[in-house]
Amino acid sequence: MQIRHLHAAPAPRHPFRQSIARAHAARTDRSEDHDIKLFVLSFTAFFICFYTFIF
Repeated sequence: MQIRHLHAAPAPRHPFRQSIARAHAARTDRSEDHDIKLFVLSFTAFFICFYTFIF
């Protein structure tokens, strides 16, 4: 009986799957700029919701 592990999967052969694998590997590099933008967006959304409930 042979068990296939997720990490032992063969390399993707279809061109579309190969491009997804490369895009996923390139996405691992995140900067702090992304975190700051997310914080500002969340804060703004909270402020707008809170403001509309009051007035």
